[in-house]
Amino acid sequence: MNHFKKLIIIFTIVGLGTPLFCTEKTSLKYPVTKKINQVDDYHGVKVKDPYRWLEDVNSKATAQWVTAQKKLTDNYLEKIPFRENIKARLTEISNYAKYSHASKQGKYYTFWKNTGLQDQSVVYIQKGLAGDANVLLDPNTFSAGGSVTLTQVTFSNDQKYVGYEISPGGSDWREYFVMETETGKKLNDHIQWAKFSEMSWYKDGFFYSRYDEPKEADKLKAKIEFQKIFYHKVGTPQSEDKLIYCDNTNPLLGFGARVTDNEKYLVITAWEGSATHNFFYYKNLETDSAVIPLIETPLAQLAFVEEIDGRLLVMTDYEAPNFKLILIDPLNPQKENWKVIIPESKDKMDDVSFVGGKLIVSYLKDANTVVSVFEPGGQKLYDIALPGIGTVAGFNGKKEDNEVFYTFFSFTAPPTIYRYSIKENKSEVFRKADVKFDPDKFETTQVFYESKDKTRVPLFIVHKKGLELNGQNPAYLFGYGGFNSSMQPFFSWTIIPLLESGGVFAMACLRGGGEYGEEWHRAAMFEKKQNVFDDYIAAAEYLIAKGYTSARKLAAYGASNGGLLVAAVINQRPDLFRVAFPSVGVLDMLRYHKFTIGWAWAGEYGSSENPQQFKYLVAYSPLHNIKGGIAYPATMVETADHDDRVFPAHSFKYIAEMQEKYKGKNPILLRVETKVGHGTGSTTSKTIERYTDMYSFMFYNMGITPVFK
Repeated sequence: MNHFKKLIIIFTIVGLGTPLFCTEKTSLKYPVTKKINQVDDYHGVKVKDPYRWLEDVNSKATAQWVTAQKKLTDNYLEKIPFRENIKARLTEISNYAKYSHASKQGKYYTFWKNTGLQDQSVVYIQKGLAGDANVLLDPNTFSAGGSVTLTQVTFSNDQKYVGYEISPGGSDWREYFVMETETGKKLNDHIQWAKFSEMSWYKDGFFYSRYDEPKEADKLKAKIEFQKIFYHKVGTPQSEDKLIYCDNTNPLLGFGARVTDNEKYLVITAWEGSATHNFFYYKNLETDSAVIPLIETPLAQLAFVEEIDGRLLVMTDYEAPNFKLILIDPLNPQKENWKVIIPESKDKMDDVSFVGGKLIVSYLKDANTVVSVFEPGGQKLYDIALPGIGTVAGFNGKKEDNEVFYTFFSFTAPPTIYRYSIKENKSEVFRKADVKFDPDKFETTQVFYESKDKTRVPLFIVHKKGLELNGQNPAYLFGYGGFNSSMQPFFSWTIIPLLESGGVFAMACLRGGGEYGEEWHRAAMFEKKQNVFDDYIAAAEYLIAKGYTSARKLAAYGASNGGLLVAAVINQRPDLFRVAFPSVGVLDMLRYHKFTIGWAWAGEYGSSENPQQFKYLVAYSPLHNIKGGIAYPATMVETADHDDRVFPAHSFKYIAEMQEKYKGKNPILLRVETKVGHGTGSTTSKTIERYTDMYSFMFYNMGITPVFK
């Protein structure tokens, strides 16, 4: 796993160009949304917030408003003539055996498999490579309609127990259960109110992080604070769990706890929101010592890899924006005593595993994965031969393992699981997907374009071979650009119908991400956030200029921070897009920090409570920059009723403002998913329904009837 993917877990508008005016009344009759006289004073600036009442997601009035919006959207989508054809093709293309998450657990091998149209993947287990694969956990049996999602499975170090984590309704709140590996018997253990946590086994129990139990009415809305680390012993009630560590002086600290392979140490990484520097602690489990701070003054990102002879192997970007690998001696943890094992290189070090006595290091080379093997002392041995240009995930195992699994995939290469022999440096196929499409009919190119300030930005473009660059192709531009998250090639059956219809899928690797290390990330944080919007706008202009598509055939899509991206961009350059999908977006940049985990993003965006940061936040905040008299693209805003990461009121207030101010003929709709969170809980059937609605909305507003061939 990528140790830097934290468990958590923005004056005048720039670049509008010539405004496009549309005086024609829309044919849609939007629900009437009442306005209240709410005005806030931000450092002497008065800001209206007439839809503040929609933040009360538990009220009857909000529920009635959401019902009216859903009815409007459903009625619009149901009238699209080719909608059922899209759904049929999505159902057909998704019906194939999918494999993921392979691992070795002592004498057992496990993997996740979806036979095709199952709502959730099933966990299988087998003894030895030649053993029969039997069902270990089937989350499809957890709840009616698949509203309870299986999110994590971990084994005790002796493989006696299996701990598993569920998400009710897609929420970020998690519950833990325990079962016996050999018998499959579910035990009475039940842990609640874990969030942004992992189970890390130690002897006959595990460490985990949790928050205090919230009030029922506030559990999907209230700001969460004071995370704590506990130890749970199998067979005991949660009320008897032992408190291991907390910080009662800093309510914003969150904790990740990992036990070393030899069970000698507990290593704790403490994070404060999305801030890129973290604290570092450890506890000697053999002596049951107190938790000892190693890094008390955050000065870099530090991600624990494993223990070597009593010292801690750590990835860090300290004086190395592309990251390096170091050893920290807990007895002499000062930075002047750190030993560099693998120095920084020109490519970003993305992940490190210590398995089979070797260091397996994944790098990002222009957003593609390259994997190298090193001796523990840092001497490079060789690169691992990969099937092609794409993305690799995996290589998770223990120090004594002699084999490990990884998965390779790209935009047109379905995920294939490989079993890798560390001693022989040899890979062989373990499980392979069998998708009902011919990848040889499609091609992926990676180009580099210039942004507004001449920065060189990577762009992946996927389409049919022989595509005519006549500007008439429907195109779908995906972007994110934030939180050090790297956009790498991925495989999704959901884009196949788009490609079959002569469409173009494009993904831009925007600043703010982690594709080129911490400098690339910081180039779009705080007051530099406009760089992300400029990068995305330049990607759209590139696709149009090169004939891949036109402004009449281009759709903008982004989710979460990417939803913020899309909403901000269509405020600034609505002329570039025919369709827009701001999905589960952070859209109210003045109040985002007041809900759930929103405060954690102030280390990325800034906060309206700071006078200087307020100025640039209000300048691009999507909600506060919607203007009348602008020809906005056809827009479908997406949110989910159990999204307790990006609070649904962001989307509610934004769509209300859009429907009030936009007077053109393009539809401005809200799509609300039920029993789904911030991506979690989206089953196969719900995914089919969602992309049916998205493609129907997109093609219909582009004036295209899709033909799949």
